[in-house]
Order: sequence, then C-alpha cells, then structure tokens
Amino acid sequence: MFTTYKEALDWIHARLRLGIKPGLKRMEWIMDRLGHPETKIKTVHIGGTNGKGSTVTYLRSILQEAGYTVGTFTSPYIEQFNERISVNGKPVTDQEILDLTNVILPLANELEETDLGGPTEFEVITAMSFYYFANNPEIDIVLYEVGLGGRFDSTNIVQPMASIITNIGLDHTNILGNTHEEIAFEKAGIIKEMTPIFTAVKHPGALKVIDEQAEKKEAPIYRLEQEFSIGAHESISKGEIFTLRTNGDILEKLEISMIGQHQTENAALAISTVLYLIQHASISVPEQAIRNGLKKAYWPGRFEVLSENPLVIIDGAHNDEGITALVHELSTRYANRNIYIIFAALKDKKLDKMIAKLDGIAAQISFVSFDFPRAANAEDLLKISQSANKFAVEDWQPYIKEEISHLPPNDLLVITGSLYFISEAKPIICQYLKNMTISL
Repeated sequence: MFTTYKEALDWIHARLRLGIKPGLKRMEWIMDRLGHPETKIKTVHIGGTNGKGSTVTYLRSILQEAGYTVGTFTSPYIEQFNERISVNGKPVTDQEILDLTNVILPLANELEETDLGGPTEFEVITAMSFYYFANNPEIDIVLYEVGLGGRFDSTNIVQPMASIITNIGLDHTNILGNTHEEIAFEKAGIIKEMTPIFTAVKHPGALKVIDEQAEKKEAPIYRLEQEFSIGAHESISKGEIFTLRTNGDILEKLEISMIGQHQTENAALAISTVLYLIQHASISVPEQAIRNGLKKAYWPGRFEVLSENPLVIIDGAHNDEGITALVHELSTRYANRNIYIIFAALKDKKLDKMIAKLDGIAAQISFVSFDFPRAANAEDLLKISQSANKFAVEDWQPYIKEEISHLPPNDLLVITGSLYFISEAKPIICQYLKNMTISL
C-alpha cells in the first residue's frame, strides 16, 4: 500500500512501460472484482480523432448549468494529473488519487500473475475512475472520453445513454489502421445496441462505416449536415456565434468562447446529445442553461490565448486535422501579422504534412525537443521543414521566454504540437507572462 500521493503517481506512471495493450479482458476482470461499478453510473461515451475533450467540456458545462453534478474522465491532462478524473470541472484531490490507487494496487498485482498480464497505466486510471464515480452518490452523470480508438479501449465497457464520434482522421495509424475506413471501424466500436450515436464525421468512407455499424446495432444515428446542421456562423474576437438546426429545434445565435470553426461542430454535437437526453432520458435542461453552458465552456490548451500583449497562443494541435484547424484560424484571424511558431511533436506521428502546413503560414518556425519517451528530436523535425526561416532548439524553456520578450508588438507567438508538451510548457509560460506583467 502507498502512503503518499507521489508514491501512488510514480507507480501509475511506471506502468507506461507496459505500453498499449488493446483489449477489454483485463478491464472486465478488474470490474468483476470491484462489483461492476461501470454498471452503476449513467454515462455518455465520446470518441473520435479530434474534439473529444472540447465536446466533453461543452456537455459538462451545459449539464452543470442545468444543476447536474457531472463527472468527467479525460486524457491526457494539461495542468495536473488529477484533472483526468474530475467533478464539475474540479479535479479529484491528491488524497483521493492515493486512496483510489490503493484500491486498484492489489488487483493489479493479482492480475499480473494471470495469463492476462498486468493492467496498463490507462487501464489503471480508467478502473480508478469507475470505482470513484460509482461510489460517489452525488454524481448524476459521467462523461467518458475514449483514450485510443474505441473498440478495444478500456472505457468501452460502459453501457452509455448516448455515444458520440467527433470526427475521423489519420492518427495512431500504427495501431488503428492506415485508412479513414479502418480507423472509423475502430472508432465505431463504441456504438452500442439500440443506443443513439451522434457524429460530425465528414469523410464519406468513414461515415459509411459508421452508418453500417449503427444499422447493425440498430442504433439511431444523428449526423452533422443531415439530422442536425450549423448555419449563420460568425467568428468574433473571443469565440464563435452560430445557429443549430435539428429535426425538431432551431437555436439561433448560440455563442461559444472557444475559438475555431471546428468548435462549432463540437458544440453542435454536445447540444444535439443534450436535446436527445431531454426527450429520452428524463434529463431536464432549459434552453438558457444550454446558452450559458456553451458560453462558459473552457478547455485548456485549445487555441488558448495566454496573453493579448504580447499575443501568445497555445494549441494542442497534435495531428494533421488539428494542425489544419489551427492554420485555418491563424490565417483567417491574423492574416496581417507575422506568425512565429514553436512546435514539438511525438516521433510516431505523421509529421511531414503537419510541418508543411505550419511552414506555409510561419514567418519563423522553431522546433524543440522535450523530455518524453516518444518525443521527436528537434533536429529531426528541422530536417522535415522546408521553411527558409527555421531553427532547432534543445533547451526550450529559456528559448520560449526569449521569444516572448523579443516579440514585435504587432506579431504573435504560437506554441503548438503534442499535448504532452503543451501540458509541460503551459504553466512555465504562464508564470513567465505573470512575472512580465508584475515587472512592468
């Protein structure tokens, strides 16, 4: 048994050595030993390539605004590990993490001795979350974000009230498949019998796969631009405004505070799901709660403006779809400014297209290394870039501070790439910006 939070966290993180082990048998074994806590909570299950965390946030914020106590399970974290298991947006305490780890530890040790092998880091955290939410009587509903894929993801033991697939992109191809259709099949694994599925998938082949799986499971399907649609979209200085049309409702001039056209799609998925739950799951959510919840929704590290002067933005664009959305927003909103980019990535990503798109808008692009087992080397990233003004930097902390301090008044600095890097960099950048303000 562990006696400190640090011991517990070190043990959890040490399980990264087991890598990714797709399959549900270990989770089912643990759930059985815990008395199946996953059956004792009301859930919504959210998968997809990009937009999962934002969609979870919109859902949570709307339901919370309507007076519900909402649990969330998300990954990875941006500011602290504990936020992966949260209630109404507030991470569980260090003591709760310690207590939960001590519940799972003996089961993990026992499982290690079986043919199934020990649970991975993600399986341990997922099991902790199920136990926590099932034993917290204040929780009304829990939003579960898929970790990787869907079909064999450890969260896929839930029997949700509704499922969501945000979009499909070519990410984690070494595990999920090399085509949109193959990846869609894995994502569609979260579709359950007779359970509604909401999706913003646009790729025709991927959507066809989802349609087929929904039909096979007799699951009602609600698709962007078919059963619900977005209109009258307008970008504003601190967010987006749009109208949502469903088969039964029209909600005009909805406002979100997260930036990006893609965020209107994530918000539309959340609203459409809520409207379904109102009709079919005895959930009561007034229209004003939808409006207020959308506007209040905040998810760190997603086109987040850390400072207006100097203009510093961070964005966890860690795959081709994320970079495409980022480039679109930067080129639309800041067409008349020089854009300085600092980029870090994991080496198992498809980096050539991502870097080419960043090259296309950057007045200067710098590549940095960071301390993570799968992190790409800055020099390797530099070799991929075709930019005329590019740099490779090993020690990113002083470099970012220097770039901020020397940023010309009308230009902007964008720190982007791996969410693991963003989570490491954000608190350091924020502290430096705070110190700058104090010294002025």
